[in-house]
Amino acid sequence: MPGIEDRIADLEKRLKQAKALKQQQVARARAADKKRQRSEETRRKILVGAVILAKVESGEWPKERLRELMDQALTRADDRALFGLLPVPSEAGIRPQNTAPD
Repeated sequence: MPGIEDRIADLEKRLKQAKALKQQQVARARAADKKRQRSEETRRKILVGAVILAKVESGEWPKERLRELMDQALTRADDRALFGLLPVPSEAGIRPQNTAPD
């Protein structure tokens, strides 16, 4: 018959395993929730973009207004190129001129 110390050690080991399993389950649930949130956010962005583009194409919203918004919001050269915008000077390797006297 195993001694009380052996039983305690076995129970502590099982408890440790159960806690590790619970941590894994919580981490998986948290990761799944974050993935769902990212997917929903991406879907919202796609739908907003689709609505705006549809309004521009139907003439309900001026194309130039969309271009102005995109020019103000986009900073990456490849994103700007999608809308036919010139790269932002800092992205193009061009330094803004210093207007202050030396």
